[in-house]
Amino acid sequence: MEEVELSAQELTPEAFAAFGEVIEVAGKPVMINEGTTERYHRLGDVDVGEGGIAIMNIFRAQPRTMPMCIKMMERHPLGSQAFLPCNDKPYLVLVCEGEKEPDPTTLKLFIAKGQGVNYKKNCWHHPLLALDGVCDFWVVDRAGPGNNLEEMNFSNSLKIDITL
Repeated sequence: MEEVELSAQELTPEAFAAFGEVIEVAGKPVMINEGTTERYHRLGDVDVGEGGIAIMNIFRAQPRTMPMCIKMMERHPLGSQAFLPCNDKPYLVLVCEGEKEPDPTTLKLFIAKGQGVNYKKNCWHHPLLALDGVCDFWVVDRAGPGNNLEEMNFSNSLKIDITL
């Protein structure tokens, strides 16, 4: 059996660029509302594809127990998907490359601290990986015609573990 052990790296816009956008307070703000509010403009682009509409959801993620064995990945072929945490609790972001299926040799694990992520259309990623208690996330997603979810399981001959 082939074994892969993943450890988390810092989530930065540069390290995550191949998979999507890091959403965080960045750049110079524009002052609005009579100078009482800082606006950080266009921190991410929502891709809803042809015929789609942008929707907002709240996902309530249960904490994962570490070490954790990774068995599958998912992607959204018709639009992007953004996760914006409602607090500063850290969570994990697991992504990989792959055309028709996730390529386990390209797995990357990030730890997010007060940051959101916007997965590109077709980006293989693992479902939410909350760490320190129940975490709520605002999710900007696509609704509309077509199937916008693909899930793929890794081979049983491959053991992928996350340890912290």
